[in-house]
Amino acid sequence: MLLMKLQAKEKFAFLQLSHYLARIDGEYGQREQDVIEEYCVEMGIENSVMFDSSEFNLKETLNAFKSQKSKKIVVLELMILVHIDDKFDLKEAELTTEIINHFKLEDKELKNFSAWGKAVSALYEQGKNFIE
Repeated sequence: MLLMKLQAKEKFAFLQLSHYLARIDGEYGQREQDVIEEYCVEMGIENSVMFDSSEFNLKETLNAFKSQKSKKIVVLELMILVHIDDKFDLKEAELTTEIINHFKLEDKELKNFSAWGKAVSALYEQGKNFIE
């Protein structure tokens, strides 16, 4: 819903960032895969199945997002991915903190964005259950 507002370069950076976040806790499950596929559909881009975390550069990826609006969209949408497996791992928390610090967002915003992501992820799962 919000990702379509990103610029083309930002969409590909967001996809890479999503893959990185989804794998940071060592558990890349079906729920994370499904959310990333949904992100790709929304952004109108193909999912890059080949993700190599050893080649991923966090700082360079975060620098792709220029506007405050884009940065907030990124954090909001990542919160869905963080909460989709009902776990907020320490490594995920550390990475999201690093992202908001890089974007110069406030901790209060992260708490609000996290609550939104938790609610959206729960509704997403509920919606999937309705149609299955």
